[in-house]
Amino acid sequence: MSLNIHAIRAIYAFEMARTRRTLMQSIVSPVISTSLYFVVFGAAIGSRIQEVDGVAYGAFIVPGLIMLSLLTQSISNASFGIYFPKFTGTIYELLSAPVSPLEIVLSYVGAAATKSMVLGLIILATAGLFVPLHIEHPLWMLVFLVLTSVTFSLVGFIIGLWADNFEKLQVVPLLIITPLTFLGGSFYSIKMLPAFWQTVSLFNPVVYLVSGFRWCFLGQADVSVGTSLGMTLAFMLGSLGVVGWIFKTGWRLKR
Repeated sequence: MSLNIHAIRAIYAFEMARTRRTLMQSIVSPVISTSLYFVVFGAAIGSRIQEVDGVAYGAFIVPGLIMLSLLTQSISNASFGIYFPKFTGTIYELLSAPVSPLEIVLSYVGAAATKSMVLGLIILATAGLFVPLHIEHPLWMLVFLVLTSVTFSLVGFIIGLWADNFEKLQVVPLLIITPLTFLGGSFYSIKMLPAFWQTVSLFNPVVYLVSGFRWCFLGQADVSVGTSLGMTLAFMLGSLGVVGWIFKTGWRLKR
């Protein structure tokens, strides 16, 4: 089965154009928020915690801050992108058009992931203004950046299909993803925790994302890189399975 490239390109271009119309919310606001994190955590806490595992605290938190923005923005971009057609009713035109579920997912998830990756790279450049940066494994950093953006854009796509009001779009990012990110070693190494809490932290999937991404920068990680990569791929495949089930059953699409 050949892909309808024209349809994918049209939906993708429309979603990317929406980003240009909401530049303040999509790009400027997350960058300002991340800069504030650098000021607060890097200056206030960094003055008391000089180093973590031999790395300056300001540089240590860079991967965690990028991951925090990447996760929340991937979910936000993808969930709103598919929810808005549901809200306006235009999703029925999309479903009746000669566009397959795969093409719909590629378009919306691809656009959301692209926006998140661009934002992640902008935040990386912004971080360089605050702390000296060195990336040990730049190619692997891009791999983790792409995988994480795609994975959580899929999660956001699922949330957008599940939500039936604007409040529900915010529930998962605010009450689940953000706390998991803060507790996932974004601002500290889980090795600093007591043994019991180290074990508990390993049940937090964000730990593996942050750890793998931090390894790309610093060459050190809380868990093995292979485990981090495997968990990310497993999460992405699981999300793809859920999306496939939704289109197969019509759950939240035909109501």
